[in-house]
Amino acid sequence: MRMLELYSGKVFGAIKGLDRIRFRGTLQLLANANGMRAFMSKAGVLLKDFRGWAERKTAEVRESCARAAEAKGIPLRYIERSGEDKERLARAVAGERGVKDGPICMFKVMEPCIAPAVYGDKESKRLELRMRPRKCLWMYHYFDHPVYGFGHVRLQTWLPLTVSVCLNGRHWLEKELKSRGVAYVKDGNCFPWVADIPAAQEIMDGQLRTNWEKLLTGLTLELCPDLRRIVSPLDLRYYWSADETEWATDVMFRSTEELDKLYPLLIRHGMLVADSPTVMRFLGKRATSSFGRGAIPAEILSDSRTRYEGVRNKHWINQNSVKAYNKCGSVLRLETTINNPHDFKVFRSPDDNPGKPASWQRMRKGVADLHRRCEVSDKSNERYADAVCCLKIGETLKNVVGEACNPVVKDGRRHRGINPWKTTDLRTLEFLARGELLINGFRNRDLRNWLFPEARGHRGDKEARRFAGKTTRTIRLLRAHGLIRKAPRVNRYVPTEKGLRMAASIKCASTVDVEKLMEMAA
Repeated sequence: MRMLELYSGKVFGAIKGLDRIRFRGTLQLLANANGMRAFMSKAGVLLKDFRGWAERKTAEVRESCARAAEAKGIPLRYIERSGEDKERLARAVAGERGVKDGPICMFKVMEPCIAPAVYGDKESKRLELRMRPRKCLWMYHYFDHPVYGFGHVRLQTWLPLTVSVCLNGRHWLEKELKSRGVAYVKDGNCFPWVADIPAAQEIMDGQLRTNWEKLLTGLTLELCPDLRRIVSPLDLRYYWSADETEWATDVMFRSTEELDKLYPLLIRHGMLVADSPTVMRFLGKRATSSFGRGAIPAEILSDSRTRYEGVRNKHWINQNSVKAYNKCGSVLRLETTINNPHDFKVFRSPDDNPGKPASWQRMRKGVADLHRRCEVSDKSNERYADAVCCLKIGETLKNVVGEACNPVVKDGRRHRGINPWKTTDLRTLEFLARGELLINGFRNRDLRNWLFPEARGHRGDKEARRFAGKTTRTIRLLRAHGLIRKAPRVNRYVPTEKGLRMAASIKCASTVDVEKLMEMAA
């Protein structure tokens, strides 16, 4: 990551890995009306007897959970309001009981769900089973696991017995660091300092090699030990999916003062470079609008908001987001959240024919694709960091742009200096500041459409050749000054470190009013 190189004297390392992750377990046969009818047929239950049979199953689940709470010696409490902050309540119980490792408490609360019910159809005069929204009792088990740290399991007590499991990779990391005797400082779910950063990163990487089905099913059975018997004759085989994943990269600065100097610049530049196509490229999507390629999604949002810790930048598309904010004073966190993995691709065999050769398929929510999902999130954080960290604290504008403003001779040919305030040159530098160029670079056509929007209406005629020639000369000028380089084996160009710094500096300076510049100079 370029940020660690650029600010090497101000940071002592970074760790990256899973932060909060929410899993969902589904008994697939019971999750739809046809499957539920097949299960009832196998169990010898008629539709007219469904309600009584389902209520008995629910009673068995509640009794099993209550017995488990008694065996663990933890309180089982009913919460009247479903909107209550259950994590806060659980942490309060842990504090009261002095729980450091192990089970904390169980809660039961009425909450919405999707569940089967039998209705009479007036036209056919027959009973029908349908999946409908309703409310039922949910059981929560909060724990501070000796290996996985603080988390909870949430079980729907009415069929189809859906499960949610919430874990946090940072709490998991803390337990591992303790077991290895590695010193650290932890604040919430953030580590401002770790004595052995490579060891911490090794632990975070190791989390991705977890047997998720075994882990999550085991945590579920700790809440309801009789679940296998309750779903019999069906095998207890949940399909585990990741409803939401947060992948965080924490850059640990040596002091709060160092981050405070840098952070306003990063936040400001992040909002300047993060237009809609750029945000799409951060999240691995094809660029649109400015380059004229791809379909435009329904909504792309960017937001800069002041929180109690500081300012947070967030950009999101289709329920997926990338954001940056400061934590614990000295930690810069870059975080990608994926709620809708179908926007991404994974290299695998098709679901309908596993015998076919592997190809790029739509990413699934299932834990089988979790490793690829984390890889996509990690690259998103890196792209965002590289896009916003072009500027170095302590450098003057003259030092950054002065060299390129003078003529240069390359290969025996003299090239003019770049004038940042000339309309065409300023537009060119604004183009280079676009974060999406860090991924696939750009072609002559991309820069041409940016500098000369009217060129889009010309293809193959004399005017098109004229615009292409002017763009070629601009590219030659940028290469002569070392602001871009040609990508190997393709007709694409990528901004260099020098080009990114100059483009970012000019873009920032061009948006500051004169009065503010005078105040800063004073």
